[in-house]
Amino acid sequence: MNGKLKDKIALITGGGSGIGRSTALLFAREGAKVVIADITTDAGQETVKRIVDAGGEAVFVETDMANPDDIENMVKATVDKYEGLDVLFNGAGIPMFAKAADVDVEEFDRVININLRGVFLGCKHAIPVMQQRGGGTIVSIASTAGITPNQYVSVYAAAKAGVMQLTKSIAIEYGADNIRINCICPGFIETPMTSLIIPEDTAARDYSHLWPLPSIGRPEDIAQAALYLACDDSSFVTGTALVVDGGWMVGTQMPISKSG
Repeated sequence: MNGKLKDKIALITGGGSGIGRSTALLFAREGAKVVIADITTDAGQETVKRIVDAGGEAVFVETDMANPDDIENMVKATVDKYEGLDVLFNGAGIPMFAKAADVDVEEFDRVININLRGVFLGCKHAIPVMQQRGGGTIVSIASTAGITPNQYVSVYAAAKAGVMQLTKSIAIEYGADNIRINCICPGFIETPMTSLIIPEDTAARDYSHLWPLPSIGRPEDIAQAALYLACDDSSFVTGTALVVDGGWMVGTQMPISKSG
């Protein structure tokens, strides 16, 4: 297959659904050999099947991003299968929607462990492999919540702000090794995780007043941003946090009538 990631080896965490799956499918269409890492075997295997059915190449590695051994193993499994690693997409994550005082310590630890520590450990184990190959790219999912949080997301926002600062610091450390490290800050994107926070059948899902563009973000929108950061189109971009939010961070629109 030809494309912007031709002959590249890409490891996608959270590849069983949502943004991770859309990114895996796009990377495969662009010529990458893809390793899907996810805690849910059926979902991860379904992503692999879609890639293979479309003529691409992919394998699945069951991975719990809260387990440091699993994270080390997913990188090792990638190298064992394809003899290298060129692109790491840190897409795995879980939501947290509660007032700070209502959050249990165990819940706090799980969100931080998956959403922040998991990103760190993915980078930690991927970077030496990329150094041996003369370079690579890492793209992590942060969030607009890491820039301007709202109520009920204190722990989630803290983790995503951490991803942003982690990205920038590591980008400085490994630029000389030709390793580019960036993150994406999605706004509200229609994914299965979103539905856990705001059910699809509620009036709260009318967010047309929140951002300038007259559409809702899709996982494919984030996948396209990830492709840009993963391929040579962004060869002079590192340490950045790319906001993809329909203009949400620009400022919400005031409900003022245009008449009169």
